[in-house]
Amino acid sequence: MIRNTLLFLAVVSLAACGAPESTTTATSDTAPTTSTAPAGDQSVTLYSGRNEKLIAPLLQQFTQKTGIKVEARYGETAEMAATLLEEGARTPAGVFLSQDAAALGAVTKAGLAKPLPEDVTSRIEARFVGPDRKWAGVSGRARTVVYNPKKIKPEQLPQSLEDTGNRRYRGRWGVAPLNASFQSQMAVYHALNGPEALDRLLKSMVDNQPRRYPRNGAIVDAVASGEIDWGLVNHYYAWEAKKDRKDLPVENFFMPKGDASSLVNVAGVALLSDDPDAVELLRFLVSDEAQRYFAEKTFEYPLVSTVQPVTALQPLDQLRTPDIDFARVSEVLPETLSRINASGLSRN
Repeated sequence: MIRNTLLFLAVVSLAACGAPESTTTATSDTAPTTSTAPAGDQSVTLYSGRNEKLIAPLLQQFTQKTGIKVEARYGETAEMAATLLEEGARTPAGVFLSQDAAALGAVTKAGLAKPLPEDVTSRIEARFVGPDRKWAGVSGRARTVVYNPKKIKPEQLPQSLEDTGNRRYRGRWGVAPLNASFQSQMAVYHALNGPEALDRLLKSMVDNQPRRYPRNGAIVDAVASGEIDWGLVNHYYAWEAKKDRKDLPVENFFMPKGDASSLVNVAGVALLSDDPDAVELLRFLVSDEAQRYFAEKTFEYPLVSTVQPVTALQPLDQLRTPDIDFARVSEVLPETLSRINASGLSRN
């Protein structure tokens, strides 16, 4: 997590300075890996911040369908974004697939992203398309409250992030402060409300004595066992836990406020080249076939209206989400991380 944070700080710093015309790439033991599809006349280079185990089978489907091979480089999203900003206009990448929208915002701000074709963005709801069509989501991850219905009722749960400081929850709730999704949610709160409001929120959380966990999955397990009543997670962790344990007592609650409390972050794409093969890959990622893949393999929200989630999720069109420029979120993320650390929330 410290390495991830430092990489993202580098991303934001480079974005602020503009993208240099360097072709430097990582050469350490943790450098991005490369996977090359079978040879062919057509090809596209993808920089992927999403896991190879998840994405490689989908890329194979694309190659089988179109004949276009994909040369994929895999690494952490922040690592891939930093590499793109170092390479600048000389990058070989045609498409960037990011785990979150903040990195897409940083790459866009650096001037590397090209407008996406309208036949791509028209399939995605407007709130999940970046300014000037410079990026678009391909799957959605909602921040939710996971709770144990045997211990607490939905109407008793926090209705907003500010409610997490209510003393009736003291010591009975969980958070993963080093998790990137939580940090992104706090950065969105920071961007919308300012640093002083973020400090007040973090202080109220710390004062309310949450149980700290290393990851979202551990929060779901703690809720199921009755160790805590509820916790802050991404929506799909409950469904992953229930995949093989149907009777597990965990459910999702979507806070209704419509601000950072109701954040739906996205995994998304940016187009870095005018290469037609890169555009074809984008078209595939928003196709029904690819959207079903995300829904079935990761329980994420598909972002096209013609494909529905495979689980009993609250429909996206019923979720109120904040209107936020994720380039701004990438700018405030370093300060957000510092304020989380200073608050003491990250310490047990």
